[in-house]
Amino acid sequence: MVAQQKTKREIIPYYRVSTRKQGRSGLGLEAQKAEVWSFAAQNGGDILAEYTEVETGKRADRPELTKAIAHAKLSGATLVIAKLDRLARNVHFTAGLMNSGVDFVACDNPNANRLTIHILAAVAEDEAQRISARTKAALKAAKARGVRLGSARSDHWQDREHLRAKGQAKATQVAAENRSKRAREAYDFLVPAIRQRRVSGESFQQIAKWLNEQGHRTTAKKPFTRAAVRRVLLRAS
Repeated sequence: MVAQQKTKREIIPYYRVSTRKQGRSGLGLEAQKAEVWSFAAQNGGDILAEYTEVETGKRADRPELTKAIAHAKLSGATLVIAKLDRLARNVHFTAGLMNSGVDFVACDNPNANRLTIHILAAVAEDEAQRISARTKAALKAAKARGVRLGSARSDHWQDREHLRAKGQAKATQVAAENRSKRAREAYDFLVPAIRQRRVSGESFQQIAKWLNEQGHRTTAKKPFTRAAVRRVLLRAS
C-alpha cells in the first residue's frame, strides 16, 4: 500500500513597512521575510504569492492587504505575517480581518487564538495612542518654548522652494476638487428637475427663480442665480 503524500500548506505572506524609504532599502522588510520564510520551512508551507505594503500602521485602507486577503480566501491559503503589529494597531481593523474568514498566522505568536489576537491588538492600539499623546504633548511643550517645528523653521524650505510651491499647488487642486464633489453631491436631487425645465425651454434665470421660490439655497446658503444653476448642470454632466 502506497502512503499518500501529505499536501503542503499554501501560504500568502503579507509584509508592511512604514515608509517608502524603508520599502526601497529593504530596511525592516528583509527581517519580516526572514521570519515568514523560516515559518514556511518549519511548517512545510509553499509560498503562493507575496504582498508588500508601504504604508503607515494607523491607516486602514490597505490595497495590498485587501489583495492578499482576497487571494488567500479564493485559494484557501493561509495569510502569514511576521508580527501582529504589521497588520494594524487597531482592534476594529484586526477584527474585520478575522471576520473575513481567512486563516491567518502571526509568526511571533503562531499558537494565538482569536481571543489572544483581540487582546494583543487592543494592547497594540493602546500603545499607539499613548505614543501619539506623548508626541503631541512634547511638540506642544516645544512650541510653547518658542521652538520652531517642521515647515515653520527658517531653513526648512532652503533649496526646496520648488517642492513647497508644488505642494501648495497640489493642495489647492485637491481642495477645489473636494469642494466640487461636495457641491455635486448636495445638488444631486435637484438635477433631474433642473434638466426637465431646461428641456421644456426655461432659461437659467427662470429656473433660479423657481428654485428660490421652492425654498432651495446654494451650499453657501445663498439664493440661486442663473450662474449657480448653470454650474449645477455642468458639475452633473
